[in-house]
Amino acid sequence: QVHLVESGGGLVQPGGSLRLSCAASGTIYRIEKMGWYRQAPGEQRQLVALSTNGGTNYHDSVRGRFTLSKDNSKNTVYLQMNSLKPDDTAVYYCYADGLNRNLRGWDAWGQGTLVTVSS
Repeated sequence: QVHLVESGGGLVQPGGSLRLSCAASGTIYRIEKMGWYRQAPGEQRQLVALSTNGGTNYHDSVRGRFTLSKDNSKNTVYLQMNSLKPDDTAVYYCYADGLNRNLRGWDAWGQGTLVTVSS
């Protein structure tokens, strides 16, 4: 079983910055994809940034403002969010999938962390 623990959400003014962290633990052999989704009230969950074997994919609305980075030695990803806008307000969920030591696939979601952009 794999667990994702998130941190770093909070309240920030428009134009400000926040950094989210997500650490994966458990029976991990390899992580295939890891990154962040978000869900605003009344809206569907959407991809924000996701690291895959082919590179990192960003939602168009965050490209150039958000940066996803990884520390493979710690099974951790970071989402640096700059120039935040009120439209970025949402619950941010970490996501990861991969293989366990028995080479079986797994996927996991974090519990979510609230990001509020408001003056």
